[in-house]
Amino acid sequence: MGLRKKKSGAAEGLAEAAQTSQDVGRAVKKELTPARAKRMIGVGKAVAPLLVPYAIAGAGVARERWDLHKARRLGVPPDQLGRYTGRGGTLHARISRIAEALDELESGQDVRATGAARRFAQDTRPRLADLAVAIRAAEQMPGARRRTAFRAVSGELDRVEIELLDHLGIRA
Repeated sequence: MGLRKKKSGAAEGLAEAAQTSQDVGRAVKKELTPARAKRMIGVGKAVAPLLVPYAIAGAGVARERWDLHKARRLGVPPDQLGRYTGRGGTLHARISRIAEALDELESGQDVRATGAARRFAQDTRPRLADLAVAIRAAEQMPGARRRTAFRAVSGELDRVEIELLDHLGIRA
């Protein structure tokens, strides 16, 4: 009885191998032939004009969303995003936002703007200009030196932001 099971198992194995070879034969038949290539090109010529406008519109929507994401991350309006490109773009955006806050502090638009706060704004403005020059210079440096310079500028901007928040009465 055990011998018969082994023989029937071998027959099943041969049947599976034959089926696999037929599947491989079918896969070979699906290869690219000149006639098949011509048919695919014809279908492409018919379908492409219908799909291209949708692809262009989709690309435009994707680009707009990406720009909004980048602008939100930098904290600037999307129409000003082009001003903050490059490796130092984020630091330039930070300087710009600090300068805007200093303008408000200096002009007295904020009720908490004291004489000391106005002096801080006047004293900080040249420092921001120096930091902007340092960022532009660091953009041309090799990678390791550039990252070190950017970290130093970022640390200085952190200190300026903390002082600005103190003068605005936000941070105690």
